[in-house]
Amino acid sequence: MTEPDKILYVVVCAAGPAAEVGRLIAPAQDAGWTVQVIATPPALNFIDVPRLERQTGRPVRSRYRNPGESRSPRADAIIVAPATYNTINKFAQGIADTYALGVLSEAPCLGIPVVVLPFVNSALAARAPFLHSVAALRSEGVRVLLGPGEFEPHPPGSGGSRFDSYPWALALAKLAETA
Repeated sequence: MTEPDKILYVVVCAAGPAAEVGRLIAPAQDAGWTVQVIATPPALNFIDVPRLERQTGRPVRSRYRNPGESRSPRADAIIVAPATYNTINKFAQGIADTYALGVLSEAPCLGIPVVVLPFVNSALAARAPFLHSVAALRSEGVRVLLGPGEFEPHPPGSGGSRFDSYPWALALAKLAETA
């Protein structure tokens, strides 16, 4: 009997590269992960939900389940990509006002490895609240891929030119080091 696949939650936020999240899902599946996509509510406007559901064989989740609805299997690891300024700050503050943030809020204390791959511009990345949030998440063991050799913020207004070079594979590689 084969061992069951490990469960990877991919939390997708409303940022330009979100439409290409399949570029993370396919190699994750090749590495033996069963992928559950969780989208922030605004991210639903950025992704192709039916395509992702076909790719993963699972429903894309964006809200808490109703009573009687089945639960998603518990995550063995989580990748947040692309992670927005808003999501990173809310995650660090423990704000759980969406299903995605509720899942993230619990993960560090449940021992679930979390890798965050931001997509923010340099003006937002230089703000004190953001810098404090990154430091707070790192202090809890969350791997935030920000800085040289990881994600380097782009100048404001130039994000569209960075979609094709967004380092999806980096998130999976760093997860392999963490998980």
